[in-house]
Amino acid sequence: MELLEYILNPNFVETSSTLLPLNNQVQDDYLLALTAPRIVQQVSQFHQSIPGYSQTPLVKLPQLSRNLSINQIMVKDESQRFDLNAFKMLGASYAIAEILSQKLGLKRPYSFQSIIEQSSNYQDLELVTTTDGNHGRAVAWCAKQFGCSARIYMPKNSSAIRLEAIKQYTPYAEITDLDYDATVTKVAQLAKTNNWQLVQDTAWDNYLEIPDNIMRGYFTLIKEFEKQAPNEWPSHVFLQAGVGSMAAALAAYFVAHNRPTPVIVLVEPNNAPCFFESIKINDGLPHQVGNLNTLMAGLACGMPSKTAWQILSRYCYAFIKCDDNFTIKGMKRYARPVAKDPAIVSGESAAVTLGVLESILTDSQLVNIKDQLKLDENSTVLLISTEGDTDPSNYRNVVAS
Repeated sequence: MELLEYILNPNFVETSSTLLPLNNQVQDDYLLALTAPRIVQQVSQFHQSIPGYSQTPLVKLPQLSRNLSINQIMVKDESQRFDLNAFKMLGASYAIAEILSQKLGLKRPYSFQSIIEQSSNYQDLELVTTTDGNHGRAVAWCAKQFGCSARIYMPKNSSAIRLEAIKQYTPYAEITDLDYDATVTKVAQLAKTNNWQLVQDTAWDNYLEIPDNIMRGYFTLIKEFEKQAPNEWPSHVFLQAGVGSMAAALAAYFVAHNRPTPVIVLVEPNNAPCFFESIKINDGLPHQVGNLNTLMAGLACGMPSKTAWQILSRYCYAFIKCDDNFTIKGMKRYARPVAKDPAIVSGESAAVTLGVLESILTDSQLVNIKDQLKLDENSTVLLISTEGDTDPSNYRNVVAS
């Protein structure tokens, strides 16, 4: 039996025309600082300076949209981000560039070239991180591009194929005998002991600047979307979350924008629903939950990032947790689209939002969710397919079943 639960954000109030957080968004100093236009522009310019940069496709699914009786489904296909098959390098590259530019005394706006011209001044730098796969591969790739080193640690039960993909860029990669959150703690301590530079995409007390810069790196994704669809704007955005950095970055951008804020829906695996359960507890604090056993490896995180929680707990309208069947359904739909809709290679952590959306719009038992999310014939939904077949064997097995 497929399991899906949802909860509406208690921090929202509903007016006759819109949905609003209880706290006025204009008063959110942290959000406004995070999304400052000059920083957004700097992030975009920096990514464009990296050799091989090109924007990833924005794919529309008009036939599926008609079948589901909504206006449009738009999908940002991150499987074609450089040669990494996932979106994570956007955050990793910008955060590392900020580390290096500060070390070199460079002023903004800097470029990739202006940094590597002085690589002899940082070639002994050792970057380190914990990853389920994509973030670590991005950090290792970036270290190689910039001319320094990286050490990557993965939690127990991680994919051996994803480990080998990381080892294309660094020999210092291993799978630990700890779960994700325990590995994060261990690696943070190793960084202190060995004077390594931690590049982690989750924030906690006294570790905020680098996770913030990782979130800022994801603004390029949404800036590309604006260029690709200048006359369209989503009414709804479905975002998947592990620690929540990507989801929080996009939510922050949409909230800070001077256009109507979409209905933002956060989706997590049943066994790693740290945002869902924290909102359900409703004491204003993030909580560590879940046994982290899920097909959605990139979302298998038990503790929200501190700053992601600050954003998502205020600005997401609804939170959904679901079992792995929903991402399987999404992967298959992307691989075998309706009629002449284009196919997308969408991995285990990328496809869950489509599986959830289609289920909400077709399953009579989920009609209450459809109504409460205000999904109707006028709705334009944006999805982010965050990875391609990052575990090719597993991907083939899923979509062929």
